[in-house]
Amino acid sequence: MRIGIIGAGQLGQMLGIAARELGHDCYFLDPSARPPAATVGPVVQASFDDRVALAILAEKCDVLTYEFENVPVDALTDIDRVVPIYPPLDALRHAQDRLAEKRLFESLDIPLPKYSAVDSTDDLHQAVESIGLPLVIKTRRMGYDGKGQFVLQDKERIDAAWHELGARALIAEQLVDFDCEVSAIGVRNANGDIATYCLTQNEHAEGILRTSIAPVDDTALTQLASEHIRKLLGHLNYVGVLALELFVVGQQLLANEFAPRVHNSGHWTIEGATTSQFTNHILAITDELPGPVDVRGYAGMINLIGQIPDAVRHADSGCLHDYGKPPRPGRKLGHISVVADSAADRDQQMKNIGESVTRSTTQ
Repeated sequence: MRIGIIGAGQLGQMLGIAARELGHDCYFLDPSARPPAATVGPVVQASFDDRVALAILAEKCDVLTYEFENVPVDALTDIDRVVPIYPPLDALRHAQDRLAEKRLFESLDIPLPKYSAVDSTDDLHQAVESIGLPLVIKTRRMGYDGKGQFVLQDKERIDAAWHELGARALIAEQLVDFDCEVSAIGVRNANGDIATYCLTQNEHAEGILRTSIAPVDDTALTQLASEHIRKLLGHLNYVGVLALELFVVGQQLLANEFAPRVHNSGHWTIEGATTSQFTNHILAITDELPGPVDVRGYAGMINLIGQIPDAVRHADSGCLHDYGKPPRPGRKLGHISVVADSAADRDQQMKNIGESVTRSTTQ
């Protein structure tokens, strides 16, 4: 089958590798001159809203998918009549607007932090009164890896928050005092067959995911997360992989956001699960059954941001994934995965690798 992938970054690259292993051909669309996915298939170099380029991609392919959620929905509407696009555009619309996303969670009885729509400084004052401080103020659209956010600690900074975020449609969210952050990853095909991975625990710094470990050893939370993600997959008539990010507060899970795509926190599944999230995404969009999602022991992943140190390249443990991107501060250049027979062994390996990264960045 010929698969078109909108976006040719590292997620597109890993999707392309999985597709190739399953015997499919991939074609990509991306404005970059030398994107990572160019190593696994031809790239149409054009902007993501270029309707002519999208039409050309649709003509080449039997199905289209995408690697990130900021693809312009309007540009995809016309070709949606020509070739199937998975995940469906309705999921993309909800994920692109944080207010629509919150209302979707509410409609499905998925608990979430308190929130309020903000369209003016008056709305922001009202949000402070109704929810209380501190608040996280976010742009309703766009924004990723911590961008488009402002933590509001006192009322005197209300005007600063409004103007710093561009004086546009925002959303104010309760700042949750959580125990940890987790993500639930599930996959569904067009026939409604669903598989869900074990819960993954994540750590962020400066809005960027730094590490993930799996499984989370809590049967009740894992079952609860599976119920939430199954509601989303079924309601959206979803096809492909979906990631639901959650806050753990005691034995409660509060939804933060969902990503209608393969997700950074699921990179560990390449080595650490029977079937990776990338393979399962390709299986789903090509009308195949999801593969088994059992974890292979205890898995972990460290994001490599800004540079890939030589010490990591020559580490005795772990599996390095180099995306082939030029170094740049704050840029995700690769990741390294570990799989061990015990949680203690995994954590020690990750500690050693993390120390190598820290030493290299401070020298």
